[in-house]
Amino acid sequence: MDYAAEALARGLKGIIFTCHCPLPDGISHAVRMAPEDYDRYVEWVGEARDQFAGRLDVRLGLESDFYPGVEPWLEKLHARVPLHHVLGSVHPQVPDYRLQYYRGNWFEYQQTYFDHLARSAESGLYDTLAHPDLIKNESPSDWHFERIVPFIERALDRIAKTGVAMELNTSGANKAIREINPSPTMLGLMHARGIPVVLGADAHRPTRVADGYADALRTLQTVGYTEISFFLDRRRQTVPISAALGSLV
Repeated sequence: MDYAAEALARGLKGIIFTCHCPLPDGISHAVRMAPEDYDRYVEWVGEARDQFAGRLDVRLGLESDFYPGVEPWLEKLHARVPLHHVLGSVHPQVPDYRLQYYRGNWFEYQQTYFDHLARSAESGLYDTLAHPDLIKNESPSDWHFERIVPFIERALDRIAKTGVAMELNTSGANKAIREINPSPTMLGLMHARGIPVVLGADAHRPTRVADGYADALRTLQTVGYTEISFFLDRRRQTVPISAALGSLV
């Protein structure tokens, strides 16, 4: 309820909750709901929807981790109840993921991350790919954009063919490399390929709802975007960035 109240106070017309999905075998259980908690999550969002009816459009979504082999689990999970927006996430900081794919070379790990990001789009499981350069924060001293950019461009070419959107996540300003995810330069590469953008704050606490949205929208304008996207019933909608900026409090 606190998240919805904050969204209303900040001038948003609606909010889509995208909590971290449950995963099989207890993977990263400390930072996500357990499988047996999923039904309660759906109920909580429904209760918020009822309480804010007529004032704020509250919708149910999900942030689902991608790694090769998880697809059958997610297909069943996503089919359990109607969802409005499914975010796809590759989380290189999760110990289970790192144990599986990190081989002691950060540059190779970065390449694996962007390959998995493209594979997540190609899976058909997702509407949007979340915080799509998150890997840069795992070892900032090993992040050299000029070196990794050919692999980013290759991944973006694959993503663009799928029609999947990508997220501009404002929480990057609070991470090791203090810039939005993705960086403005990567946003420019996305725009050149016609990839739609969805705005998210990754608000793990109510005070961060819509945090940094005005600056993020202006950044999108500087790289050439004129519209921002969102999803209802898993169908992409758009609104002019100028209108979105005008609605914020």
